[in-house]
Amino acid sequence: MKLRGRSIQLAVLAFAVIAAAGCSAQPVKKETGSELQASASTADKSAGKEELILAVGGEPDTGFDPTTGWGRYGSPLFQSTLLKRNSEMEIVSDLAASYETSTDGLIWTVKLREDARFSDGEALTADDVVFTYETAKDSSSVVDLTNLDSVMAMDDYTVELTLKQPQSTFVYVLATLGIVPEHAYGDNYAQNPVGSGPFKFVQWDKGQQLIVERNELYYGEKPSFSKLTFLFLEEDAAFAAAKAGTVDAAFVTPAFSTQQIPGMKLESLQSVDNRGIMFPYVPEEGRTTEEGYPIGNDVTADISIRKAINVGIDRDALVEGILEGEGTPAYSISDNLPWWNSDTVFEDGSIEQAKDILAEGGWEDSNGDGTVDKNGIEAEFTLIYSSGDSTRQSLAIAAADMVKPLGIRITVEGKSWDEIDKLMFSNAVLLGFGSNDPLEMYNVYSSQFAGMEYYNPGYYNNPQVDEYMEAALAAADEDEAMELWKKAQWDGTTGLSTSGDAPWAWLVNLNHLYLVNEKLDIGEQQIHPHGHGWPITANIEEWEWKE
Repeated sequence: MKLRGRSIQLAVLAFAVIAAAGCSAQPVKKETGSELQASASTADKSAGKEELILAVGGEPDTGFDPTTGWGRYGSPLFQSTLLKRNSEMEIVSDLAASYETSTDGLIWTVKLREDARFSDGEALTADDVVFTYETAKDSSSVVDLTNLDSVMAMDDYTVELTLKQPQSTFVYVLATLGIVPEHAYGDNYAQNPVGSGPFKFVQWDKGQQLIVERNELYYGEKPSFSKLTFLFLEEDAAFAAAKAGTVDAAFVTPAFSTQQIPGMKLESLQSVDNRGIMFPYVPEEGRTTEEGYPIGNDVTADISIRKAINVGIDRDALVEGILEGEGTPAYSISDNLPWWNSDTVFEDGSIEQAKDILAEGGWEDSNGDGTVDKNGIEAEFTLIYSSGDSTRQSLAIAAADMVKPLGIRITVEGKSWDEIDKLMFSNAVLLGFGSNDPLEMYNVYSSQFAGMEYYNPGYYNNPQVDEYMEAALAAADEDEAMELWKKAQWDGTTGLSTSGDAPWAWLVNLNHLYLVNEKLDIGEQQIHPHGHGWPITANIEEWEWKE
């Protein structure tokens, strides 16, 4: 059940706080040997604070099963992954003691650590890894394992994964897919997960809260806190809870970020959670999708229009005026990530330069109506945004106002996602992306995904860009792949960035904002991906309470 409205949410909050205080059993602790010492050090580390109440994200609609997508935008929390990212965005070991790839890039051999156990006490072995990857592949969910040919257990702690084609980005699958137990997996697993991660599942009151407890069998650094309660609150209720002091951390929007709350600090965390304008890249030629939706737009198909809009928009002004300064200008789909090409940054907010671009492209106001035209076509089009998103609405309106002095007239319209599904192939749309995996760049810009849902609805197509990205995917060496991803953005002559084809006008990266108890240290955070999931918990083992 989805609960909406502030009064209902606050009632849920009151119930959840009471429930969190005493509705679950305390974890069973083994007071022998090294585990006794670990418990003592954990108690010292937490300085007396044992429980946290958090309102840091929405409720997962489908539960907590990694094989169908849980944890891919942050941390699976209950489950461990073979690899993971550190705060510097480097790939490091988790369940994997080591891994190597064959010279042709097809075979990935992973050696598992031998001390990992599930929270029910059963050992985690290679069979569980095989089961997880086969289950995820068979689920045909958002976990893309179509390139996985086979996965085999070579012995109890060695797994061999064979790909159909080399795929450098497969390393990011190893870093996001949580391992599930073969012995405890069933139809109800998503509602009652068992894993080997830092916390174990206790209770899920749908629409209200999730309660978890520290997994005392966790092989890694034990979390400071014995219990976490996640409250599923909408934006205003989360802020009200932070203001009332009934949560230790709450996700908030920029609108609430300027308000001071005694005892709480604002954590403004860098993200690649971006917003940008997707342009139909091809002209109107009477084509339609298989469903009969029109394709193409004669105005946005002109590169001069796309480049002028990119140059004319003042991204710093968008950050300050709409995000209350809590964000950064966006120039690509992957700003500041390891595969980002810094040459994608350009000088924006220049009306005169944008006008020059239009003039050079043959656009002029021939009839004096304030709108430039070319070959009888007026520079006007519709920009669509999701009607339920106030930030996207504000960005769309502001962008349209900024380019109006150029003689480009943009009509801004809010639509439901069902309507956008039909209109996005022939209209500009304000969309959001952001992933810690370069495969997202491939999905958004590859001609292979032209017209495929939200990946490339503008039908962008550059054979040289495709070639770079295909080579990056096929690269056996990650460093080689990084250089190819960067060339796809801009190689000095062509690319998918504004210096090249400009099929998008990226606008801003949103900082992820949290009001956090001033005594709670959430450690060094990674660059956050798009706002699904709970990316703030990716380093949950590092969180500390400091008196």
